[in-house]
Amino acid sequence: MDFALTEEQQLIQDTARQFADNELKPIAAELDKTGNRELLLDRLNQLAELGFMGLNIDPQYGGTGAGTLAFSLAITELARGCASTATTTSVTNMVAEVIQATGSDALKEYFLPKICSGEYAAGAFCLTEPGSGSDAAAMRTRAVRDGDDYILNGSKLYISSGEYAGCFVVWAVTDSSAPKGKGISCFVVEAGSPGLIIGKAEDKMGQKASVTNFVAFEDCRVPAANMLGGENQGFRIAAGELAGGRIGIGSLALGIGLEAMDVARAYMLEREQFGKTLAQFQGLQWQVADKYTELESARLLLLKAAWEKDAGLPFGPTASMGKLFASEKANEACYLALQIHGGAGYTKEYPLERMARDVRITTIYEGTSEIQRLIIARHLLQGVR
Repeated sequence: MDFALTEEQQLIQDTARQFADNELKPIAAELDKTGNRELLLDRLNQLAELGFMGLNIDPQYGGTGAGTLAFSLAITELARGCASTATTTSVTNMVAEVIQATGSDALKEYFLPKICSGEYAAGAFCLTEPGSGSDAAAMRTRAVRDGDDYILNGSKLYISSGEYAGCFVVWAVTDSSAPKGKGISCFVVEAGSPGLIIGKAEDKMGQKASVTNFVAFEDCRVPAANMLGGENQGFRIAAGELAGGRIGIGSLALGIGLEAMDVARAYMLEREQFGKTLAQFQGLQWQVADKYTELESARLLLLKAAWEKDAGLPFGPTASMGKLFASEKANEACYLALQIHGGAGYTKEYPLERMARDVRITTIYEGTSEIQRLIIARHLLQGVR
């Protein structure tokens, strides 16, 4: 087994790391405090210019075409600098991949260059509703055929980048008589479409610069040609794309956890108590060793899932394992790093309190840890049968 990165993958990882160090870390605290939209959009545009908004998109549509493994590496490095920026980048890549995988040639030619180039500041993924989160098949948004169009009515909740997304991938029920989950279709809706209403932004605990909105559809007319995949095939599309998204969010959690531990490691070498540095206390040494070991294990799981996806192999269970393990261990890492800083870690002078808030959502969005365990268990039990 070859663990060496290709020259392209190494270049992407190095570029993402440099961008995080030079462009994201210096502004992360301000973005967290003020949500400075102009500053965030500027960095997103720079990332698009560097090719980070279409990492797994065919170059004929303006993408980088570097693959899922490169995507995972990039998101991990970006998350070290700013979790909000990394989240927006991850979701935008996921939206582009949905369109590439299931859209017609016309849809791919129209939407993908706009996403990859940064003409669209971001893409939005509209699945969750006020009454359906983990149980996505229980959605109530409806799409009714009317000639060459569908008319959408309903609402979506917790939609990342809603306020500045250029396009929305939207799931809606097209056959209410079908068994649960069987009558759902998927559409791509351009921002500014009549009847597409962007509601209030949530006041969140963390990742504050990544705007999260309520989105409503009131007699929103969408061309039938904007359907992604076949009619009533939307739930299958959602399941497949969420698996890919879990690689992104797991990689993001990994980046936050690694950065938190790196900050704590540096602090341990400086801070003195009882006449010696914190780094000289064996109890702390062992805790740090455990956390780095766990995070490295998470990295390997995520890269294995990314490799499986790039190779065209079934990757869903591995992606769930990677997302589950990375997000849980990253939360633990941020808590430990803050604890190592003592009272200082609880202040905004150090980035640990922000990281602890930013990392918390990673065990929830793109499928909670509980849902990941269900997916993994079902896969394992099916194997026994």
